[in-house]
Amino acid sequence: QVQLVESGGGLVQPGGSLRLSCELFGVSLDEYVIAWTRQSPGKETEGVSCVDYTGRYTQYRDSVKGRFTIFRDNVKKVVYLQMNSLKPEDTAVYSCAALRHPLPYRCTVEDPKGHYRYWGQGTQVTVSL
Repeated sequence: QVQLVESGGGLVQPGGSLRLSCELFGVSLDEYVIAWTRQSPGKETEGVSCVDYTGRYTQYRDSVKGRFTIFRDNVKKVVYLQMNSLKPEDTAVYSCAALRHPLPYRCTVEDPKGHYRYWGQGTQVTVSL
């Protein structure tokens, strides 16, 4: 019954920026930890970033630290991923994922398929000239 809908993907040149949005439907966002993940062709899904239900704890995979920022608006029920200084290696289908009632100040970018229960449909991000 929980539904996640991503938007904001597209084609961008290296060094450019995109902001992805993940809307949550059916439940209150403050009950969930949210993660952004990505999957490129032939690769396993990897965690990119996550934010706990307080909004005060975040995690990033090493390759995006300093370039990506995750933040959430629990009133609008939207989680954003601001992506700056994009590189070709960032090309992937980006999906948001959710887990209900996690511990506060906890989330993980490790093994997202094994940790997160609810998933959006994904949005394509292509970084290329």
